[in-house]
Amino acid sequence: MRLHVGCAMWAHARWQGRFVPAHLPQAERLRAYAGWCDAVEGNTTFYATPARATVESWAAQTPPGFRFVVKLPKAVTHDHRLMGGEAELRAFFDAMEPLGPRVHAFWVQVPGSFGPNDAGALAAFLRRMPQGHRYAVEVRHPAFFTDERAARLLERVLDGAGAEWVPFDTTVMFAAPPTSDAEREAWERKPRLPRRARALTGHPIVRYLGRDDEERTVAGWRPWVDTVARWLREGRSPTVFVHTPDNADAPALARRFHDEVRALVPELAPLPDPEPHQPLTLF
Repeated sequence: MRLHVGCAMWAHARWQGRFVPAHLPQAERLRAYAGWCDAVEGNTTFYATPARATVESWAAQTPPGFRFVVKLPKAVTHDHRLMGGEAELRAFFDAMEPLGPRVHAFWVQVPGSFGPNDAGALAAFLRRMPQGHRYAVEVRHPAFFTDERAARLLERVLDGAGAEWVPFDTTVMFAAPPTSDAEREAWERKPRLPRRARALTGHPIVRYLGRDDEERTVAGWRPWVDTVARWLREGRSPTVFVHTPDNADAPALARRFHDEVRALVPELAPLPDPEPHQPLTLF
């Protein structure tokens, strides 16, 4: 039984001096983040496939139990819409190889225009993916959430490939108007879709977007605490990523989420305590 928690990134300007040491070199930021959370979203790979040496450094900075959910390149998912991009895929999987079992799943995020009529393309794409990995798909077309036939079609495609459906829960964000610049940006950019909480595999993944106000964020994730606790009792090993519009307190919020689930499932092992990053004093 394992619950991994994490954030949308492993480095943030507002974390320095709070969660990680200030002025930390780039090559040490992931190591410091891994003291707080045991998973991270690999969003940067959507925009460019890193050099293999860079990925080797990611592996070196993280313990064996750390998990990455790595997003496939935009060229494959958005430009080619899963029909083509073989060269980009080969380069991507070659670069990611040093992570080995640290890859929790390869994340296929398709554009909002990718709807039920594209289900065949998704099925064919998943069939030609390298074996031995888990895959997780995030869709944003409203029909998959409002049309039961479309939802069942997508579930059949994913079940056939042993892939997971990744929900991005933004309902709390859109429950009330924004109150900050970061919230206004999220209001404009994030998808407005119903909450979906059905796991297809033994390794469900949840992306949750709260608000800049901590208590509103915590109040909004209550249904997920119950759902994740149930998944754990069923023998599943979920991964939950906590976002807020400014992400200023995301590492602490992710750990709080883990603590709240553990209060319902006491046999769940606690996260290790973060290493202190400020000089110790005598007083």
